[in-house]
Amino acid sequence: MQTLTERLTDLLEPSALFLGNDISDKYHADWSGASPCVPEALLKPKTTEQLSQIMALCYEYDQPVVVQGGLTGLAGGATPLSGEFAISLERMNGIEEIDATGMTATVLAGTPLQAVQEAADEQDLFMPLDLGARGSCNIGGNVATNAGGTEVIRYGMTRSLVLGLEVVLADGTVINALNKMVKNNSGYDLKHLFIGSEGTLGIVTRVVVQLQPKLLASHTALCALEDYESVIKLLAELKRSLGSGLTGFELMWDNYFNKVLEVEADLQNPFAEDHHFYLLVEYKDNETALGAERFEAALFGHLEAGLLTDAVVAQSHQDAEEFWRIRDGIGELFKVLGPVSNQDVSLPIRDIGIFATHLETRLKAKYLDIGVLLFGHIGDNNLHVCAYTGLEEDKLRINEDIMLMIGEYSGAITAEHGVGVLKRDFLDQSRTAEEIALMKTIKLAMDPKGILNPGRVI
Repeated sequence: MQTLTERLTDLLEPSALFLGNDISDKYHADWSGASPCVPEALLKPKTTEQLSQIMALCYEYDQPVVVQGGLTGLAGGATPLSGEFAISLERMNGIEEIDATGMTATVLAGTPLQAVQEAADEQDLFMPLDLGARGSCNIGGNVATNAGGTEVIRYGMTRSLVLGLEVVLADGTVINALNKMVKNNSGYDLKHLFIGSEGTLGIVTRVVVQLQPKLLASHTALCALEDYESVIKLLAELKRSLGSGLTGFELMWDNYFNKVLEVEADLQNPFAEDHHFYLLVEYKDNETALGAERFEAALFGHLEAGLLTDAVVAQSHQDAEEFWRIRDGIGELFKVLGPVSNQDVSLPIRDIGIFATHLETRLKAKYLDIGVLLFGHIGDNNLHVCAYTGLEEDKLRINEDIMLMIGEYSGAITAEHGVGVLKRDFLDQSRTAEEIALMKTIKLAMDPKGILNPGRVI
């Protein structure tokens, strides 16, 4: 009787199957810091049909698999566990169609997000999803984790952008739900089973996303505020005055802002004085001059009213890029901070300020010389927490402290990076026992042998 490896060798070309020392370190772990593990085999299908055949064989042999996209996940979901085959979707790469009339893009799951953005841009359209990892992350992974990013306040998370999917199930069955219509109430909307399921219910192979008209003008400002109450009041006021044109509302606590400027020596502080909060605001429209006037008038009004302490409006694209470099400076900080508990969590907007204060107080009382950095999208409930002592042994303890405190505040243990392996044991802090039981029922129905990304999420 042939082994599974022998049958896969017969099925696949040499460029699609790798064993032992032929498996590059790249496929041993994702970006999460989860312990690397060499998969038993690495499979790189190029078509949905190939993937279907692979999964049918794995199902027959009860072989667990881990699905890998761009490997940019931060929850350990794409890091292999012992005995798993890794299935990389990187060869399933390409834009199949940009429908300029219907404003949709049909793309293969292994396509980098940036490639989708650029293809849309060539048609004077806009792909609303944007992440710092745009050049590395894949659209299939964005769907599987329901990725968020910096445009959520206007366009919503990935779930809001997806019209249709093609998915391969655990037993190799192909589900073609490549709907291109905004309105389609014909029975259950099955795509929502897979969006955000982190590859535990099926493997996304094709995606239809809804695009938007490209806006011609972008207006950016860096603002200073003295307390969190002013931040949430300003959010409400800007939503009223700028409407749907408000696309960015990125808040940085002074601990984060100052640390980035300390590490990134070529970045300049636009303000002459120190402040408690720094806010990056972005507004987009199609009127360069009138839009700038409207944007600056709104900010000036709030300066006069005392809601803002100070504000600097970007006068050029280069200015705007410098402001965003401060907001995106976390990538550079990771290079120098050592072991970091890096958490993305969600809370009701009104509670974020007091949560942040209480969290910092608790952590500093428990850990000697701990650093705490706070920033987030805020307008979509998302807060990023980075805490570090320089000691690897403290990292897991800090993770647990943050997760348990999220439970106290009835928040979400993950906002946009997924549960994966690293947050699985804290799922009950954000979901009821009944919700988790239903998740397990769905998982059992769709993957009765438990071979798809086992041990992730639940």
